[in-house]
Amino acid sequence: MALMDLGTSNVLETAGKMGLSYLLSLPSGWQGEREGHSLGIRTFPIVALASCAYMLIAVQGSGGSGDLRALQGLMTGIGFVGGGAILKEGTSVHGTATAASIWSTGAVGASIAYGRLDIAVLLAVLNFFTLRALLPLKRRLNEPGDDGPKP
Repeated sequence: MALMDLGTSNVLETAGKMGLSYLLSLPSGWQGEREGHSLGIRTFPIVALASCAYMLIAVQGSGGSGDLRALQGLMTGIGFVGGGAILKEGTSVHGTATAASIWSTGAVGASIAYGRLDIAVLLAVLNFFTLRALLPLKRRLNEPGDDGPKP
């Protein structure tokens, strides 16, 4: 596509992919916000959108084959962003699930860019399930006086 080639089908396809990245990332971002984490309802959709956009650019720039080095760089960069969510307080470490979730959200955007809706939907659903449905179990395991792992 030339620099100024803004054909309606291209714009609609790109908007659809980026919009889907945004929508699939919202539940996990909402859950992070609800739990009071530093990364939440704004960060998750932005990561998914940017991941999708970078990979769409890489796919187009490589003639449709998609440069795997771009994917490697993207995932490394998102890992860096997620690493900022990890906090160590004494012997406790917090934020690892948030960091992993933001990394997963980047993969949602990249999957959509590559046309792998199956991977994107599964990642989004399983990420949200893990954050939401397993939270009561995590809290129960971390209760004082329990023999389970401590925070």
